[in-house]
Amino acid sequence: MSSLVLSINSSIGRKFIMALSGFGLAFFVMTHMLGNLLIFAGPETYNSYGHKITSNPLYPLIAWGLVACTAVHAFMGMLLSKQNQDARGGGSYAVTAVAAGKDVNPASKSMMFSGSILLVFFITHLFNFKYGAEYPVNYGGVEMRDLHRLIIEKFQSITYVVGYIISLIVLGVHLSHGVSSVFQSLGFNHPRYNFLVKSIGLGYAIVVAAGFISQPLYVYFFHRG
Repeated sequence: MSSLVLSINSSIGRKFIMALSGFGLAFFVMTHMLGNLLIFAGPETYNSYGHKITSNPLYPLIAWGLVACTAVHAFMGMLLSKQNQDARGGGSYAVTAVAAGKDVNPASKSMMFSGSILLVFFITHLFNFKYGAEYPVNYGGVEMRDLHRLIIEKFQSITYVVGYIISLIVLGVHLSHGVSSVFQSLGFNHPRYNFLVKSIGLGYAIVVAAGFISQPLYVYFFHRG
């Protein structure tokens, strides 16, 4: 317990915990995105995939682990943001940061803002899909939830589609810096690795965001009710 408190109270410890929780969340969004792509394979494949996940005995543990990971990541983000604000002490930070050669790109400076948007999106997403309408469907004698139908219904609204896409662009911006920061926090912060690390972060962000965005676009343009 004392080592945990020490980690939380130290800047290095907070960054390490932030990195680990961020790594877990980044891994989750990638797997979730890949699962979403099964929408292209049709209702049975999509629904069967969802049923296999939710009927897994480990599913409640994984779900609560994800919630805990999100809470820890958000809390560490607030602590580090407060710590950085206190360290800046005024408006001269941007100038001194540039002079010191530090990364002051928009993605880096907007992490708390984009993180707050994503937290709201995460809660809304859970409300709309996990706790949304329950439509039963039966395949080979196995009854399961018709998530495919729910997805089709939700993405009939252009307002919802646009809001979803904007949120996923924000996720991409957040990931582009966040994934790079994970590597840097875990020790890959030598100048010789900077370009590679940033390229990995950007590439990861583009793949995840584009994969998620393809779903509402496909539904809206090819499954009009």
